[in-house]
Amino acid sequence: MEITIKVPATSANLGLGFDSIGVAVNKFLEITASPSPHWQFEFETDFLANLPRDEQNLVARTASVVAQKYQQTMPPLSVKMRSDIPLTHGLGSSSSAIVAGVELANHFCQLNLSEAEKIEFGSEMEGHPDNVGPCITGGVFIGAYDEGSLVYETFELDNVALIISVPPYELSTEKARNVLPTTYQKHDAVMQNALNNVMVAALIKGDYQKMGQLMMRDRLHEPYRQVLIPEFETVRKLVMETGAYASVISGAGPTILTLCEESKADTIICQLQMAVASCQHECVEIYQPN
Repeated sequence: MEITIKVPATSANLGLGFDSIGVAVNKFLEITASPSPHWQFEFETDFLANLPRDEQNLVARTASVVAQKYQQTMPPLSVKMRSDIPLTHGLGSSSSAIVAGVELANHFCQLNLSEAEKIEFGSEMEGHPDNVGPCITGGVFIGAYDEGSLVYETFELDNVALIISVPPYELSTEKARNVLPTTYQKHDAVMQNALNNVMVAALIKGDYQKMGQLMMRDRLHEPYRQVLIPEFETVRKLVMETGAYASVISGAGPTILTLCEESKADTIICQLQMAVASCQHECVEIYQPN
């Protein structure tokens, strides 16, 4: 029996929410799968062509591990895959593949996994929940995963436009993580926690001006990763001068995420296209399942 699954892209590390806050956006990995004598993948999007076409594909590996966890055997599948989520660009391409694998195991092994169980498994593979969580819940996701324990909340973000600026180069998560320090000063960790608490409260209240001001005061990853994204400072300066709420690194980068009033999105994109022509700029919507 054939099944089609669509998994949204995500923008993680949202503002001060390093490894804890993410949002789902309306770019998708879509797969159609049916039983087969062996695992085989057919890619309908050109940039996927270098991915494994057999059981080594991340989707297949994830599905098999999930099945084994529940003492089941994952049947091999024939999979057609298409995607508009750029690889290694900070928009959750690997998380979408992991979630697709979880969904395939859930369907073909009849596991009846709950939403929380799906997020738990994805968090176990990723080490943190802010990319896989929004893939499953949609909307804005705030979560923590520690030694097998998951807690999370979700909510909608209304009347805010999202603009992504996608550079032409890739940035591996490994490279982005290697520039981070192994330890942080106590003052920085305490202040990050305090500012993040206020940022989340402002976000929930709909005080987007205050939310945006706080989003750009990260101390844990952006100061170290900015050097890997030459366009970052130019994009941030331009969009803030044009009236945006905030501009932050999406995930581990190099994509840059700008939040603004819906009425200002077209103007900001036009300015970005003229000033930072090396990036692809587009407005994306927050994905919220029906």
